[in-house]
Amino acid sequence: MKKIDVAVIGAGAAGMMCALEARKRGRSVILLDHAEKIGEKIRISGGGRCNFTNIEAKADRFLSHNKHFCKSALSRFSPDDFIEMIERHKIEWFEKKDENASGALFCQKSAVQIIDMLLDELYALDIHPQMESAVSDIRKTDEGYVLSIGPDEITCRSLVIATGGKSIPKIGATGFGFKVAEQFGLNIIEPRPALVPLTFDESFKADLKPMSGSSINVIASCNGQSFKDAMLFTHRGLSGPAILQISSFWREGDELTLNCAPGKILLPLLKEARQRHPKAAIHNVLSGQLPKKIAVYFCDKAGLTGNMADLSDKRLAALTNLIHNWRIKPTGSEGYRTAEVTLGGVNTNELSSKTMESTKAPGLYFIGEVVDVTGWLGGYNFQWAWSSGWCAGQVV
Repeated sequence: MKKIDVAVIGAGAAGMMCALEARKRGRSVILLDHAEKIGEKIRISGGGRCNFTNIEAKADRFLSHNKHFCKSALSRFSPDDFIEMIERHKIEWFEKKDENASGALFCQKSAVQIIDMLLDELYALDIHPQMESAVSDIRKTDEGYVLSIGPDEITCRSLVIATGGKSIPKIGATGFGFKVAEQFGLNIIEPRPALVPLTFDESFKADLKPMSGSSINVIASCNGQSFKDAMLFTHRGLSGPAILQISSFWREGDELTLNCAPGKILLPLLKEARQRHPKAAIHNVLSGQLPKKIAVYFCDKAGLTGNMADLSDKRLAALTNLIHNWRIKPTGSEGYRTAEVTLGGVNTNELSSKTMESTKAPGLYFIGEVVDVTGWLGGYNFQWAWSSGWCAGQVV
């Protein structure tokens, strides 16, 4: 039976960071993963450029039943610390800035650079990740934990679970970490897909079909939270950054409110257009403010046809109110298949915010997405992975 100081299960962002930090402190470390390829979530993120952090990564940008839990980790290993790491490896990066958001940092070239950086550091410390190594059983002993991997067993003093959540099963995501937590008596905040496109019933999808592929800026609101960003009409429903963001706050049965012309006051614009172009068709006039297919949809929805001169103030007001306060009710989401992250996870009330160690099972640590800490869209979840992995690496 092989004996090791630290076993890390999960060779993603959090797991690799933890393994590095533990090895720097002189610990013997083994890094295991059931997947064939390492760091797949890093590779596919940010359109292939990896949105590796956000300079605004503060606690108010994260969802958790304990909103204060992430503060310690984020302050001890900050976005600046990770930036220093990638600059040391000569990785060029840029900040995405637009009218809706800023602070999200991406690789100038490829997400693979982040994976290569982490692997270079692991190899330099003689850590060689063992891929396609599924752990079939874990049991507690007086000396730590025993892991069964095929016919072999490994004994470790500290066990770190960094296996992520259920999102994107096609790259190997499973609920393994939640099962381990439950095995050792920890409670799980119900997991659900987050940062995910929302879906609708067949009737509403049919209404949206002519707009499929169109995109507009909106303010999406639900349960007291609002996001201004782009929204994309798809053949399944709605997607785009605004929808992904608000999906983390939406629950089944809730309505969304969409302002489809943020920053504009449409009613006086339409009244003025009525005076200047009384013979113009309403959908053509509205097309000056919205993409034509979307303008046609709202005119149809409001029951407006004909020339501007035929439309009263009351009818124009009803149209603009619909555009500024479009209330819709999703029936669900696209699920873990396309969700960028998993909301919920290991209850933070049963973990140390400084070390990530379980308060119920000494020597057992949970880091990254498996924990009930979920960031907004835009690099926050990677920063949580780096920060929580770093913190655990200081003590395991």
